[in-house]
Amino acid sequence: DAAYRSPMREYLIKRGHDIDLNSLVSKYFGVEGDIFKGISFSADGIGEVNLKREKNKLLIDIIPPKKIIGDGTIIRKWNEFLFEATGKDTKERKKEFGKI
Repeated sequence: DAAYRSPMREYLIKRGHDIDLNSLVSKYFGVEGDIFKGISFSADGIGEVNLKREKNKLLIDIIPPKKIIGDGTIIRKWNEFLFEATGKDTKERKKEFGKI
């Protein structure tokens, strides 16, 4: 049976927001790699994560775990990562998805 996949999401990186995404992924998830080639890793409470940067976008593909373990701290950690990676808070990111 095929694993459920959430649709790939594109997060626009705020203009002028220049951050080293490789070191950010390492800081939050302890994973090394090249964000421009794509980084794949497993994160507790999130699942299999594939990240890639293309120009001013962060592409994220997630395969959720069969069984969710943990508490709300993983959501807070994920939102903090997305804020640092894109320069946009949850409200700004949600507003963008409303336009797509």
